[in-house]
Amino acid sequence: MVGSEERRQLLDDGYCVVEGVLSREMLDRLRAATDALLAQQDPERLRRARATGSMIPVVAPDPVFADLIAWPATLAALGGLGYLRPSFSDGWIISKPPKSPRLFWHYDWFSWEDARSYEPEPMQLFAMFYLVDTRVENGALRVIPGSHVRHNPIHDLLAEPHSRELTEARNTDAVEFATLPDEVSLPVRAGDLVLGDARLLHAAHANESDERRTLITLWYQPDLASLPERIQAQLAAKIQQPPDDWPRGAREKVQRLLARYEGSSAPYGRSLYRPRPAATV
Repeated sequence: MVGSEERRQLLDDGYCVVEGVLSREMLDRLRAATDALLAQQDPERLRRARATGSMIPVVAPDPVFADLIAWPATLAALGGLGYLRPSFSDGWIISKPPKSPRLFWHYDWFSWEDARSYEPEPMQLFAMFYLVDTRVENGALRVIPGSHVRHNPIHDLLAEPHSRELTEARNTDAVEFATLPDEVSLPVRAGDLVLGDARLLHAAHANESDERRTLITLWYQPDLASLPERIQAQLAAKIQQPPDDWPRGAREKVQRLLARYEGSSAPYGRSLYRPRPAATV
């Protein structure tokens, strides 16, 4: 059960792990669906994305992803953290191929010019569902605890956290791929859920195994209506609508959770660089 300890860790460290969220049946369904999609990938495109691996939208042909987006155990975990009105914007099937390099250090937040971006409560959470057991050798997650709210020296080196050069892993000796003194590895079991603040610095170990390492990342907003309107507008602008050919019930599951903004404020642009604090010790 998720409660005060997980909330403390989320606010202090920027992440928490919820074990055994997915049932064995759901794991099997997701593995079958993702395997089918991964088999259709363009090999050349995957070769260019050496660091990230695949990035396939979850609004894919198989409506099993609607069940995942509205998975009751996930919504219960968010509720246990105090987030009773979560919304969903988008999600991705991410699979690191065998013998692929590390994923670079990055964060997934954008509106650093807004003062709300420096407060403790998360504005957006990644929900990572692992479909295989992970360990250092096959690409386990790496995080820097507290980096969602505290300045870290590597922030000053990440002028563009999602550049093509990093995605293609042109130079794995670059600092973005480095082992850092304050990093923590997060090996998990298949079916576990990692919830993390979008501002958290995270990366992944290289996949040195002979099997791909697949996860599904969904993006939730704990309380969209409480955010500044320009942030609401930006988050709502990137929603992934369910496909028209999904069954009606599957579409409705997702549509009930979709992030919505009906105001007139302009969204923030994608300003990915986190500025250095005005005063540092």
